[in-house]
Amino acid sequence: MKVSIGTDHAGLEIKNDIADYLRGQGYEVVDLGTYDKISCDYTDYAEKVGVSVMRGEVDRGILVCMTGIGMSVAVNKIPSVRGALVRDTETARLTREHNDSNVLILSGKFTPLDEAKQICDIWLSTEFSNEERHARRIDKISALEGKY
Repeated sequence: MKVSIGTDHAGLEIKNDIADYLRGQGYEVVDLGTYDKISCDYTDYAEKVGVSVMRGEVDRGILVCMTGIGMSVAVNKIPSVRGALVRDTETARLTREHNDSNVLILSGKFTPLDEAKQICDIWLSTEFSNEERHARRIDKISALEGKY
């Protein structure tokens, strides 16, 4: 599986650690930045990762910022992206099974690295359930894109 990953300056260390961890697990990781601690705008990296998912250049994306909230708001503006801010393993599983999320957003400040790795493991290994009720809701989400 090919995964893009991005962060602003506030999530740099966890992004780097997660990228290394995922490579060690056999994932192909595309690191879209940032690469240093110089203050930068999270929106730029949300766009890079979201567009890589939208265009099908990667299978899924992962974003990190201080709280994860800004990344979540920004990436969900990109068509066909379903980004989910996740803080525990149970919601990591549910957002894949029920929402078919394709971008995982993590908080660099509030999610310890060990938990972030567990969240990534579960999120990347869980498939969409394809249950009719969930598929119907995904279709309704998709229909909202460009409606207003």
